[in-house]
Amino acid sequence: MSLSTARSFLSEAAYGEQELDANSALMELDKGLRSGKLGEQCEAVVLFPKLFQKYPFPILINSAFLKLADIFRLGNNFLRLCVLKVTQQSEKHLEKILNVDEFVKRVFSVIHSNDPVARAITLRMLGSLASIIPERKNAHHSIRQSLDSHDNVEVEAAIFAAASFSAQSKDFAAGICNKISEMIQGLDTPVDLKLKLIPMLQHMHHDANLASSSRELLQQLVTSYPSTPMVIVTLHTFTQLAASSLIDIPKQLQLLLQYLKDDPRKAVKRLAIQDLKLLAKKAPHLWTRENTQTLCECALTSPYNSLKLGMLAVLSTLSGTIAIKQYLSPVTGSSSVPPRLTDLVKLAQECCYHSNLAVAAHGVIVLTNISISCPEKDIVHLEQDTVLGVESLLMLCSQDSSPSAQATLKTTLTSLVQLLKSRPHLSQSAVEFLLGQLHSSCDSSRVLMCHALAAIATHLPVLGDGMLGDLVDLYRVASHSSTDKQQELLVSLATVIFVASQSSLSAEVKMVIKQQLENVANGWTVYRIARQASRMGCHELSSELYQSLRTRVASEHFYFWLNSLKEFSQAEQCLSHVEDGDYSAAMSAIAEALRSYQKGIASLTAASTPLSPLTFQCEFVKLRIDTLQALSQLICTCNSLKTSPPPAIATTIALTSGNDLQRCGRISMQMKVSMDEFRSLAARYADLHQSSFDADYATLRNVELQQQSCLLVSHVIEALILDPQAASFQEYGTLGSFQTESEYERRMMSVFNHVLEEVEGLSKKHPPVSYLHTGCLCDAVIALLKVPLSFQRYFFQKLQSTSIKLALSPSPRTPTEPIPVQNSQQLTLKVEGVVQHGSTPGLFRKIQSVCLNVTSILQSKTGPDYKIPLDSKTNEIEQRVEPHNDYFSTQFLLNFSILGTHTVTVEASVVDESGIEWKTGPKTTVSVKSLEDPYSQQLRHQLQQQGGAQSAPQRSAYARF
Repeated sequence: MSLSTARSFLSEAAYGEQELDANSALMELDKGLRSGKLGEQCEAVVLFPKLFQKYPFPILINSAFLKLADIFRLGNNFLRLCVLKVTQQSEKHLEKILNVDEFVKRVFSVIHSNDPVARAITLRMLGSLASIIPERKNAHHSIRQSLDSHDNVEVEAAIFAAASFSAQSKDFAAGICNKISEMIQGLDTPVDLKLKLIPMLQHMHHDANLASSSRELLQQLVTSYPSTPMVIVTLHTFTQLAASSLIDIPKQLQLLLQYLKDDPRKAVKRLAIQDLKLLAKKAPHLWTRENTQTLCECALTSPYNSLKLGMLAVLSTLSGTIAIKQYLSPVTGSSSVPPRLTDLVKLAQECCYHSNLAVAAHGVIVLTNISISCPEKDIVHLEQDTVLGVESLLMLCSQDSSPSAQATLKTTLTSLVQLLKSRPHLSQSAVEFLLGQLHSSCDSSRVLMCHALAAIATHLPVLGDGMLGDLVDLYRVASHSSTDKQQELLVSLATVIFVASQSSLSAEVKMVIKQQLENVANGWTVYRIARQASRMGCHELSSELYQSLRTRVASEHFYFWLNSLKEFSQAEQCLSHVEDGDYSAAMSAIAEALRSYQKGIASLTAASTPLSPLTFQCEFVKLRIDTLQALSQLICTCNSLKTSPPPAIATTIALTSGNDLQRCGRISMQMKVSMDEFRSLAARYADLHQSSFDADYATLRNVELQQQSCLLVSHVIEALILDPQAASFQEYGTLGSFQTESEYERRMMSVFNHVLEEVEGLSKKHPPVSYLHTGCLCDAVIALLKVPLSFQRYFFQKLQSTSIKLALSPSPRTPTEPIPVQNSQQLTLKVEGVVQHGSTPGLFRKIQSVCLNVTSILQSKTGPDYKIPLDSKTNEIEQRVEPHNDYFSTQFLLNFSILGTHTVTVEASVVDESGIEWKTGPKTTVSVKSLEDPYSQQLRHQLQQQGGAQSAPQRSAYARF
């Protein structure tokens, strides 16, 4: 295997390779490092970050960094520079170096070189290692010495290293602060060097005294050196220091606003605006009314569009926070000014119609946020102003396909949707305006408007019918070519139609969509529309679209995937024809749906691959199948009241047995079984929810609704038949007040409320069990079946990917061989882990800590067969560790006092920032063989021999007789 082989190994994307492969790659890279050719050495060095990414565990990273340290010590400056770059790229792996002293010693030896460039690279290397060696005094001393060097390259490297160590070490920051101050104030220090030294003061925030002295120095510099570069660097350092130390933010706001107001230089104003935006994001609660007012005045008087845009960007950031409420609240001791007359509103109104689109967009954001935050009594005129501003900007941008116009349009539509959510009475006119604009807009603008219409219709479904006619007319003429924007428009329009029609598409609408797709749509567009139809519950259309796509794919896995989707859509379509009160038709529909589901799950299993196992999809569909079977069984059980009514002596049996349920006959036992089945299904849905860490919120809510429907049915069985007295409806009373996010959720909640009202009324009037009770149960089942199932995004698409990789030590030589341990000793099990992310880490939720659960079970016993207490047979320990740079490590002390083979299982789960635990896995097992320690074994043999010697004479004495 050559360097090219190592490179091809490291470029593979798959995880789960053996440690041997990683070691082989490391050996090949090591051969490259020991090569006599400089090119091969450099190539080997730059491949190390890929090796760390591929196998990010300490044992390999430690070996690799020690090899790199040797190259740094013995190689030329170019190789040292390559090693420096690798170290900086692999910053999050540095803490996994086990032999830090040895690594630093090899690197540090170069600091004594006569070559200033070598010393400079070493200083930068030490600066890059500051996170793992913050208190190394020899490094501190070398940095101090190098700051006095006459070589510019070395001094710049020393400044970089000093800044890195100041950020990590309080002692170093306190010690170097005076030297930095002297150099900055020294007359012999060149100005360009001062400009590089000043930013170091932003790290002097470790205690109040240090921050205060640094702030005083910066204040002197601002007044002593009024040149533009010095003021810009000093002010920005000032802001960074204030943001870190927190207590000086109000003073810094005043200083920046003073420079913005009084300093005539545009560069200084621009820097002040940039820092004000940073502080607006960091601490909006510290902005007083006076601060916001000063900023408004500056924006109103500024003649420059670029500066006005910057100031409006700060105000739009503030307008979405508590700062806007502080600004609008009346000042104590003075008469309150109506919001419409404040300078902020005047500025926003003026900017809404500005010729610069970006300025106008920020004006709309500010006006919208003020309208949302204002009290109701002051709102009428503001609402009108906001709507007029939004509409004029939409009209301007919708016919312009340039990137700036599209960005403005997107911002404006987002503001409009937010406004309509808090002020629903404005929705009708806004929707009519958007529909009117759709006909005259360019394609890219139409796509964005469709997204906005879908969001509005989701929030206010009552507007759906009104927009359907216009949308279908537009769909007829929407696409005349197969350009990307036209394809995107087809998907967006179809999505709005699905949302507006509320999962009941007419034949005419279906025909229009299918005709357009046949004419100009490519396969990917058809799939995206089918996916949206499945999500919105339009299963008849989605089934036909999946059917048409099956034979247009390049792999059999894709064929099976599309075939399974077609079967699931057909199954759900069977359930859509169920009628109220027709129980036998409901049974037939469920049986037909189950046939399609069984075909679909077979196809889905065939579509899974090792890299894409489709775990969530398979489990979700299996649960749906089991739920439908349980609902069918429940209808059968209800019918059994007719076929097998309670016997005439049922009341007598109930009295003699003391079990009141016996009055109902055999149906009571069947109902109990059915109730347990639904509770079991609810528990399985809860497990699926808990294992879906990477799912989006809509998918998780969908799983929750399935779980709640199972719990509802079990509760209804208990309330109507099994225990009417104990059943309580209090906990379900708040279902109606819940804010729903989708049509599916809205319909499910409506069914839940309706069923609970019916059951509550019936349970109070009639004792169980009568045809009224079974009829009510069957009606509840049909009501649940009539809501079309929504297949949410996570079923089709995984936007966030998170996995954990564990490594245990000691590890066995071969997978089947147990780890030997003496029963008088305890085993220290070290568990290391790495969190691996996809392309968008933390999109929906982030890992706060990892919960590790270690259990051991005795598999086979080799010692004497006396009774063993249960706690000696097992170990069960749980620990929580917080990953740092996606790596965590901890140790467990396990006791194996019982001789025999034990199985140790380590299971990982994650805890997110909200404190919710998710069962993500993985689960790893190792075998441990507990052996008797030599001393005990020797003692036992001696006792056995003594026992044998004592019994021998007795046998010979008996032998005489």
